[in-house]
Amino acid sequence: MQTALITGASFGIGAAFAQELASRQVNLVLVARSAEKLQQLAETFTANYGVQVRVIVQDLTQPDAATEVFTAVQRQGIDLLVNNAGIGDYGRFSERSHQQQANIIKLNVLALVELTHLFLPGMQQRGCGDIINVSSISAFQPIPYLAAYSASKAFILHFSQALWAENISTGVRILVVCPGPTKTDFFAKAEMDISSELMGAQTYETPEDVVKAALQALAAGKSTLVTGGWRNRAIANANRIAPRELLLNVLERRFRPQPQPESPEH
Repeated sequence: MQTALITGASFGIGAAFAQELASRQVNLVLVARSAEKLQQLAETFTANYGVQVRVIVQDLTQPDAATEVFTAVQRQGIDLLVNNAGIGDYGRFSERSHQQQANIIKLNVLALVELTHLFLPGMQQRGCGDIINVSSISAFQPIPYLAAYSASKAFILHFSQALWAENISTGVRILVVCPGPTKTDFFAKAEMDISSELMGAQTYETPEDVVKAALQALAAGKSTLVTGGWRNRAIANANRIAPRELLLNVLERRFRPQPQPESPEH
C-alpha cells in the first residue's frame, strides 16, 4: 500500500485529502497542531477503511519542524506529499500583527519548500512519487488587505510549476492546486467577515470537490489546477486582460475592510 503525508490535515482541505485517500486504501501520515482532532481522524479512518494512520503533532512554523517530520517518517517511505498547511490574515498590512505576517511566510512558504526539498530527492531516486502543493486563485494577482497571504500563494504557484518542469523526466509528478473560496475555517481564522459584500456572489466549493479534482489532475500529469469552474478561471486570468493599476484598484475596493457598526447604547 502507498503512504501519503498530509500537512494541515486536521480540518478543511487537508482532512478531505485524508478522507479521500483513506477510502482509496492509502496509508496516512497526518501532520497538524491539533493532537485531539488528528487522533479522532486516525481512529475513524482505521475503523472505516482498515488503513494505517500515523499522527505527528507539529507546528510547522517552528525552527527545524520540517526536518523533524522528515526524520520521523524517513524509514517509512512517502509516496505522496500533500503540502496543504497554510494560514492567512486579513486587514491593512501595517496594522496587522508582525508575528502573524512572519508566520504566514514561515508556514505557507518556508515549511512547504523545506518539506519538498527533503522528500523530493528520495522520490527522484525511486523514479516515482507525487507532490501536491495547495495554493489559491489569489496566487494570480496581488490582493490588497491579504498582501502577505496572496504573495505566499504566488510563490507556491511559481515554485511548483518550476519543479513540475524540472521533474518531467524523473517519474515524479508535481501539481499545484489553486482553489477559489472554499467552505473551510480559513475565513474565520483570517478574521474575514464574509457575511458582508466582500465575496460578492461567489460560489463556495467544498473541500471534497477540491480534493477529487486535484487527484484527477495529478493522475493526468497536469502542472496546475484552478478548481471551481469558469468563474475561478476567469479570476485567475484577469491580470492578462485588465491593466495592472485598474485591476489593483478594483481589488482594493472589493477587499477594503468595512467599518464595524457601533454597538447600541444600553
